Amino acid sequence: MYTYEQSLQMARRIAEEAASLGGRAYFVGGHVRDHLLQIEHKDIDIETHGVTPSQLEAILDNLGERMAIGETFGIYNLRGYSLDIAMPRKEELRGRGHRDFDIFVDPFIGTKGAAKRRDFTINALMMDVLTGEIVDHYGGREDLAQGVIRHVSDDSFAEDPLRVLRGAQFAARFGFEIAPETMELCSRMDLSTLPKERILKELEKALLKAEKPSIFFEELRRMNQLDVWFPELKVLIGVEQNPRFHAEGDVWTHTMMVLDAAATLRNTTAEPNGEAVANPLGFMLAALTHDSGKAITTEVKDGVIHAYDHEKAGLPLIESFLVRLTNETKLIDYVLNLAEFHMKPNVVAGAKSSVKTTNKMFDQSVDPEALIRIGIADALGKLPPEDTDTNEAFLRERLAIYRDYMARPFVAGRDLIEAGLTPGPNFSDILAYAHKLRLVGIEKENALKQTLAYARKLRQ
Repeated sequence: MYTYEQSLQMARRIAEEAASLGGRAYFVGGHVRDHLLQIEHKDIDIETHGVTPSQLEAILDNLGERMAIGETFGIYNLRGYSLDIAMPRKEELRGRGHRDFDIFVDPFIGTKGAAKRRDFTINALMMDVLTGEIVDHYGGREDLAQGVIRHVSDDSFAEDPLRVLRGAQFAARFGFEIAPETMELCSRMDLSTLPKERILKELEKALLKAEKPSIFFEELRRMNQLDVWFPELKVLIGVEQNPRFHAEGDVWTHTMMVLDAAATLRNTTAEPNGEAVANPLGFMLAALTHDSGKAITTEVKDGVIHAYDHEKAGLPLIESFLVRLTNETKLIDYVLNLAEFHMKPNVVAGAKSSVKTTNKMFDQSVDPEALIRIGIADALGKLPPEDTDTNEAFLRERLAIYRDYMARPFVAGRDLIEAGLTPGPNFSDILAYAHKLRLVGIEKENALKQTLAYARKLRQ
């Protein structure tokens, strides 16, 4: 894979070849936006004008191995480069679905016509690859300076409902305001025809790139666009919590605060062991859904608000939410596991529980590092935020003990077979017993004796 600088150099070579034929090449879309915002960007998108498809293909074939991303749509790249090369095109809607478009390549449509099909003015900016000249037909530079997300065209914008979520995730990533007229248009668009893959992609950007992912959901709430894809979150609005522990307000507010706290922890590396969470997206989804069960368990008893067992009661709701968005079973299982045990870290730390208890907790967790961080985010996501330093120190000390225990020699199935035990109906129970001994630190030789004794007892 070539470096970013090498990809830039290739973009210039393509622009030079296009210029020799009377054409021009422009950086487009997020590349220009991020360049002006002085934000690091890895991918490069260029659009060639004034050259025919056959001419562009000849240019690319001469410079490298041409690959068609969407040949019908006039989109190519060169193998090894982080560089997409597109031709100007126009789209005509012929149905309600996100794929119901007729797309036409038009190399001579002009920069204004090409930019009109973009979603927002800040993404309709173009920059000449060779001269650096900015082409701004729709006021994108001013909106960028003012921090405004504004749609380019009423007609073309409404043709793709995914732009509702794109507007919300841009607001979250850049801290921008959505223009009132764009907000009003978004509130009238139907999201039901979108495929789950596109929804998850926008959600992932909001969760992993925004400093405050809560803005994504707050904007969707303002647009009244939570019903189709995020109903399990919408029902948290107005669900009361015990003000003694949650002065911040309802479960929605707490969830948004936890989500933002989790965003500060998603990409960091823990000290002293240098670990990071195994799945940042799963971690953020767990933060988003951890209190889903409060929607169905919250009740008032003797004047006190409770949500007993919400962490377990919420699992079917969380699973329903995730299945709507993805078919990735590993991701779903990861989120469900963290959500189920999200309360345990602060409970065991507050009680200064035994090593046996904390070892069992970490052993149940799909990602002990992420479990600690979910506990931290949960404690920070309230008013007033709880002091997490003491609990974190305790948990990290215990996690080190757990890691040490897991690194020691242990009784495995082959050890039991070599000792004369024949696999049978109770073999998994016997292995589970051996694992319990491992968790309490029994050395292997002694554990093997105890496990064989347990097996004989079971099989009497």
